[in-house]
Amino acid sequence: MTQQILDPASEAEAEMAGAARACLVAALDHSKAESIKVTIEVNSGEAPVLILPPRALRFFADVLRQMAKREPMLLVPQKLELTTQEAAAFLNVSRPFVIKEIEASRLACRLVNRHRRIEFEELLRYQSAQKQRSEEALKKLSKLSQEMGEEL
Repeated sequence: MTQQILDPASEAEAEMAGAARACLVAALDHSKAESIKVTIEVNSGEAPVLILPPRALRFFADVLRQMAKREPMLLVPQKLELTTQEAAAFLNVSRPFVIKEIEASRLACRLVNRHRRIEFEELLRYQSAQKQRSEEALKKLSKLSQEMGEEL
């Protein structure tokens, strides 16, 4: 799996990240520019200039927000594909359960020879759908419990 887990920031890093995020958000809020130039100060020589799209700076602001909260981050390539074992570990279920969900057409995959590969985005979609189904079931159970309580 080609992903990278970033440990939570230290207290000093979190403080710096919070201040940097505030500056970035302020710059982005007042800018409708197609690109933003960032000048890096150096002690000697010519200062390098980065030209970045605002979208990249919004991404950096999100990363800085996570750092400021001292929460761990997981960076995953957009088209990452996982094995059934990796998908099971991500969902915190067994591999046979993942295969059962694939065979029931609740979880999409593609075959590479005889091996199943599941896109990370599909796992997120599945996880969200499962959460929604669980919440609906809990609401029904709560409603049923209230109705039974009234009958007694």
